[in-house]
Amino acid sequence: MRISNSKTTNNMQKITLLIHCKDQKGIIAAVTNFIVKVEGNITYLDQHVDVEQNVFFMRLESELTNPSITVASIKSDFEQSIAHDFNMSWDLYNKEVKPKMALFVSKYNHCLYDILGRYSAGELNVEIPLIISNHLDLKPIADQFNIPFFHVPFTKDNKIEGEQQQIELLKKYEINFIVLARYMQIITPKLISLYENKIINIHHSFLPAFPGAKPYHSAFKRGVKIIGATSHYVTEELDEGPIMEQDIARVSHINSVEDFIMKGRDLERLVLARAIKLHADRKVMVYSNKTVVFN
Repeated sequence: MRISNSKTTNNMQKITLLIHCKDQKGIIAAVTNFIVKVEGNITYLDQHVDVEQNVFFMRLESELTNPSITVASIKSDFEQSIAHDFNMSWDLYNKEVKPKMALFVSKYNHCLYDILGRYSAGELNVEIPLIISNHLDLKPIADQFNIPFFHVPFTKDNKIEGEQQQIELLKKYEINFIVLARYMQIITPKLISLYENKIINIHHSFLPAFPGAKPYHSAFKRGVKIIGATSHYVTEELDEGPIMEQDIARVSHINSVEDFIMKGRDLERLVLARAIKLHADRKVMVYSNKTVVFN
């Protein structure tokens, strides 16, 4: 649903509000009346109710027409006058502030090239302050795009040191979320806890299927008719986190395993880029290890 009564001006602050709580009467009216009270113009509103769990979800975008009303004051007022009464879990973001995204990579370059190409073209509403890798192979790509590259060795023998170095870099650059662009190491529980539902991974199959180091070879041997890629948030349970985005490509007996790999990498690029955009645009809400994804 779109609600718009005035033209956008360049000096308007724009906010995005995400809400979930127990489904109950009066939520939409209370929230929209609040936006009117703070002199906001609603430009987008969508909502969903999980009937089985009786949970209400809402995403709202608004332009603030009075520049003297700050985002900080709106947050405080909303917590006291709306969120507390409905026992809401909520976040409010300034749309003009781009989230800072860190890229973790190893040796595969196809996702990294795709992300940095889209970033350079202005397709992703993010900042990329740094790239972290457990190998030096992809440093020339970071240099090509003029993004700081940090080599952080990470093996079973130096996990504690590697984790600490990663966390120090993420804090130094004030990173909001992390993207694993084919980073071939398991993320530590401590890092996951610091970035809960803020670490995005791309998995080279349609989860849960064909795990292991050579999924396309396994799929090829099984004679599958579709292959896929899945992007999800990282949890301590390997490849079991909330799924954000998936896609498939059709294959047949005439395709070689090399065809499978090529098609699979195309899907990985596309699905990961979609997931990044959804997260950066604040369109994903996590609940009960699932996601609500707003269009």
